[in-house]
Amino acid sequence: MPAWTNWSPPAVMPGSTTERGETMYRVRLWSIRHARLMERLYDTFEGTLLRLDPLLRRIGYARLERPVATVERGVKGFLFDCRMCGQCVLSSTGMSCPMNCPKTLRNGPCGGVRPNGHCEVRPEMRCVWVEAWRGAALMNKGEAIMTVQGPVDHSLQGSSAWLRRIRELADARAAGRAGDDAAAVPGRSPAS
Repeated sequence: MPAWTNWSPPAVMPGSTTERGETMYRVRLWSIRHARLMERLYDTFEGTLLRLDPLLRRIGYARLERPVATVERGVKGFLFDCRMCGQCVLSSTGMSCPMNCPKTLRNGPCGGVRPNGHCEVRPEMRCVWVEAWRGAALMNKGEAIMTVQGPVDHSLQGSSAWLRRIRELADARAAGRAGDDAAAVPGRSPAS
C-alpha cells in the first residue's frame, strides 16, 4: 500500500478557511473581553460621524453607501466577525454579534446551550449569547442587552449600519427629538 494513502490532513491547515475562522473567533473573543474599550471607541466614532452629518449630507448618503459599507465590513468583520446585516446591535449585545449564532438568534440564547456554555450546533464555539452577557457586564451601558430586538430586515443585508444610525440620530436632532435616541437604541445617550 502506498505511503500517501495513510496521510491525513492536520486539524488546521495553514492558510485554510478553518485557520482563518479560528483567527476570527479569537479576535471576536478579544473584542468581547475588551467591550468597555470598544464601547468608548464606538461612542467617540459615532459622535464624530454625527458632527460630520452636514458634510455627509452634502456629499450624499446614497453616494457614500458603498465605500462606507466596504470600510465597515472590513473593520467590523475583523473585530466582531460581522455579517453586515445592516442593523448592528453590537452596543446592545456586549460587542458580541448575534448574527454569529448559527441560528441567528437576536434576543438571547436558545434552549440548547450546553452546560459548559458552548453552542449546541457548533460545540467548539462558545454560545454567542453567553459571550454577549459577559461583554455587557463590562460595558457602561450594558443594561441595553435587556432590550428586545426586532426581527432582521434582510433587505438591509450588506448596507452600512453606521450611516443609517447617523442619519437617524441627525434627523432626530434636527426635529428637536434628540431624547428619542433612547427609543432608537435603548441604553444609548444622544451623541453630541
